[in-house]
This record gives sequence, structure tokens and C-alpha cells, in this order.
Amino acid sequence: MSLRIASGGPWEERYGYSRAVVSGDHVWIAGSTSVVDGDVAHEGDAAAQTRTAFGIALSALEQAGFARADVVRTRMFVVDLDAHGDAVASVHGELFGDVRPSSTMVGVAALIDTRLVVEVEVEAYRERT
Repeated sequence: MSLRIASGGPWEERYGYSRAVVSGDHVWIAGSTSVVDGDVAHEGDAAAQTRTAFGIALSALEQAGFARADVVRTRMFVVDLDAHGDAVASVHGELFGDVRPSSTMVGVAALIDTRLVVEVEVEAYRERT
């Protein structure tokens, strides 16, 4: 049986998805962006958007009973890699440098709101004791 966790994001109910889904030893965190209280935060600041997006994802991870050290994979979808890729990757390094998950960064044409420049996904695994 899976556990589904909502964060109250503006699109979860409307588009029919959960912020996180836990099944056994695994948790998958849906794409998270820099949307706080229904509005885009840090417009024009890729690093700040990345910190906020990962903060939302890590909060869901914690709600699911997992820790940052359990993260095994991250994905970053970035609008304009030339302009924002280094800032996004640097924040990832700050947050996960000691964890060193498998990671992918993909350049995309756009995200759900044109003011957003990054969306992140997180997957974690922990062995039952």
C-alpha cells in the first residue's frame, strides 16, 4: 500500500497528483518549483528558486519519514541552461555534495509558469531495519 503526501501546492488538486508517494523503502517527490503560497518566489534568481524548490522537495521527503542522506536520485529541469545551469548545479552541490546522489540536469523550453526557471525531482531509498 502506498502513502500519498500533499503539500498544498496550487496544481496538486487541480491536476491530480501527490507531492510525494511512498511505497515500501522508496519515496518519489514530484516536480517541485519555487511557488510559495500560490505565487512564484524569487523571480529572475535561479539560485534562490533552486533552494526554494529543493526546500519544498526535502520538506515532503521529511514528511514521508526519509532524510536527505536517503536521496539516491535528483533531476533538475532548467530553462536556459547557459544562463541558469551553473547556479542551479551549484545549489545542488551545496545541498547534496555530501550525499552524492545520481543526478540529471535537463534543459527545457518552459515550465508551467514562465517566471519559473527550475523544477526539481527527488527520489530516495532506505533499507528497512
